[in-house]
Amino acid sequence: MSRIGVRQQNEGDERSSVVDHGAPAGHAGTPLAARMRPRTLDEFVGQEHIVGPGRLLRRAIQADQLSSLIFYGPPGSGKTTLARIIANTTSAHFITINAVLAGVKEIRAAVAEARRRRDQLGQRTILFIDEVHRFNKAQQDALLPWVENGTVILIGATTENPYFEVNKALVSRSRIFQLKPLTDDDLRAIARRALSDPERGYGRLRVRVDPEALDHLVNVANGDARALLNALELAVETTPPGDDGVIHITLAVAEESIQRRAVLYDKEGDAHFDTISAFIKSLRGSDPDAALYWLAKMVYAGEDPRFIFRRMLILASEDVGLADPNAIVVVTACAEAFDRVGLPEGQFHLAQAALYLATAPKSNSVMGYFDALRAVEREREATVPAHLKDPSRDRKGFGHGEGYRYPHAYREHWVAQAYLPAQLRGRIFYRPTGQGHEATLRDQVARRREEQLAALDREPDLVPRDVLTFGPQDPAAARWLQRTLSQVGRRLGDIRDALFERAGPERHHVVLVLNAGDGLLVWEAVRRTPEGGVFATVASSQEEEALRAQATMLPELERPTVVVSPPERIPNTLARACPEVRFDRILGRNVLRSLPPEQWPALLRALCGLLLPGGRLILAESVPRRGQRLHQLVPWDTVPEELRRRAVEAEEAVYAQEQHWDVDALRAVPHHLDVLRAEVEVQEVVTEVHVTPALMARWFQRHRTPPSYADHLARALSPEEISLVEALFAHHALNRTVAWTTTIAFVSLAMPEHRAR
Repeated sequence: MSRIGVRQQNEGDERSSVVDHGAPAGHAGTPLAARMRPRTLDEFVGQEHIVGPGRLLRRAIQADQLSSLIFYGPPGSGKTTLARIIANTTSAHFITINAVLAGVKEIRAAVAEARRRRDQLGQRTILFIDEVHRFNKAQQDALLPWVENGTVILIGATTENPYFEVNKALVSRSRIFQLKPLTDDDLRAIARRALSDPERGYGRLRVRVDPEALDHLVNVANGDARALLNALELAVETTPPGDDGVIHITLAVAEESIQRRAVLYDKEGDAHFDTISAFIKSLRGSDPDAALYWLAKMVYAGEDPRFIFRRMLILASEDVGLADPNAIVVVTACAEAFDRVGLPEGQFHLAQAALYLATAPKSNSVMGYFDALRAVEREREATVPAHLKDPSRDRKGFGHGEGYRYPHAYREHWVAQAYLPAQLRGRIFYRPTGQGHEATLRDQVARRREEQLAALDREPDLVPRDVLTFGPQDPAAARWLQRTLSQVGRRLGDIRDALFERAGPERHHVVLVLNAGDGLLVWEAVRRTPEGGVFATVASSQEEEALRAQATMLPELERPTVVVSPPERIPNTLARACPEVRFDRILGRNVLRSLPPEQWPALLRALCGLLLPGGRLILAESVPRRGQRLHQLVPWDTVPEELRRRAVEAEEAVYAQEQHWDVDALRAVPHHLDVLRAEVEVQEVVTEVHVTPALMARWFQRHRTPPSYADHLARALSPEEISLVEALFAHHALNRTVAWTTTIAFVSLAMPEHRAR
């Protein structure tokens, strides 16, 4: 390492304004990673899914309205940095504890200080616990009451899954934010900032980093900003300037600075269990390439090869079994060979066993044993049939063994007789597959079963999905949201559900709801994105006021941001109202209805410009020409045919007008857009509608705006004939439930994961 200089007292001496070889004055001995730690959200790089514009966490930090949080992610992803940014911006008292060094005593001291500040100064306290998973159960229990009663606001940071390593009560009272490894672009941005920053980085030095050298540093850092900055610091500090005064970082220098990739792997943590799980599933799924990759990762990270062999021995019976009886033999032989050879040559035996299992035919028929075990556990104890009992002791007295047929005395050494207890006869535990060697057994087993008893079919077990995200919700707000959602009509609720099923928003997403005045989509979006954010556009100030009034039941940070704008001006309005925000999902119902089809491409193109890479725009548009016709709800056989014909034509004439478009107009739009995927799916939604007197009045009341059914009939029918039609509806539909068909066109536009540069 080069000699470190110090700043002299004479601030005017430019020659002493920087320390030798890069550490800025006042930072001598401080690692580059510590010096470059971001101080504000604007300096923070990466993790856009939780701190990007519009996300809940960013809004909470900016508003200083934090609740208890747990940051979960790999090393170098920004957990501690986020906590320090919060410390720099909050008006609350901030206390830091490292769980490796602290215990119950430190927790009690922090709580005592928090109580004093709350009681005497009215100040909140944020308690940041780094590596919170290191606290044992007693330490976490000591913290719980003070988090629960609000004495402290907990911010925990952990590299381990909090659902497994943190007290469930603490988890249930905290919002969990999962941080991802930083992307290559994130790491490059961090490196360039360190090279250009004159105060904390190397901006006062002349440093040139070759592109291939930076690529190597970024690649080997593996998403860890700390590893990248440590390597960059080593490269700069150990490379003397050339004759031109430039510190030149070549690929060779970079390779010396960071020679081994930092692999996230903890033998007792998530990485251990997740990686072995991926390895086993790759073997089971017959993917030799993936199996070798996960095997190599475990060996590279120092996993015990004997543990890997134990798992492969289990799989050889559990997932290969009789489909290839040699699998257990090969894996056993490889394991014994490894014990004799050891590493590094023993890697050949690990790889051979993995490849054999990955390419072997698969059968899990040995799982039939556990079916039998469950039968033993759950069902009434079954006695051994008399002919199967041991005859050596009491054959004469009790007849044990009487009637048993000795199989070897019969042709093919088999004879049809019962072996299961009477109450289990017909039960099937072993189900041979058609794979490998087991295929030769299947027909034989089935034929012999048929000769004993008819085989019974049995449904396979179903495997449930995982949710890894959690955030506590205020019970009153949850009840209000549920009540609001349940008040939506059945037909509209079906449309809402279909729209959200296609959109698939995640909990941290920022969602824009268009034409949101009725609240149909807004409150569902709020419910589904508790750690994200919801923006809504409405057509009038009255609709805006109505949504804001309803939102008062929600905590302030969880309320949607409402903007008034006509559809065609939505992109421009949002650009002024929230210029930094981009959306993961844009949803809307009947957004295009008020615009002529020739304006649709421009609007959709502008809306797609508001999406993040990988974002989706989903619209549900009612198709008037394919909608429900009122004349289809009643029989017309009691009125003159001529009257029926004119009534039908009058109603159909409404939908023939130019403003009532058909699906073809929508299908033509995606051809004008630069998107990854575009789909227009037409779906009929059939729901039950109860025809109330109020609904009948809406249909037959004259001179309405927009025109009623009776207004349209008046163009072809006399008042007396309209009264006849109304009587027909009153007789056959009033106070009855009818099937109502709505045709919806779902427009789905998906953006590429990466925008073109």
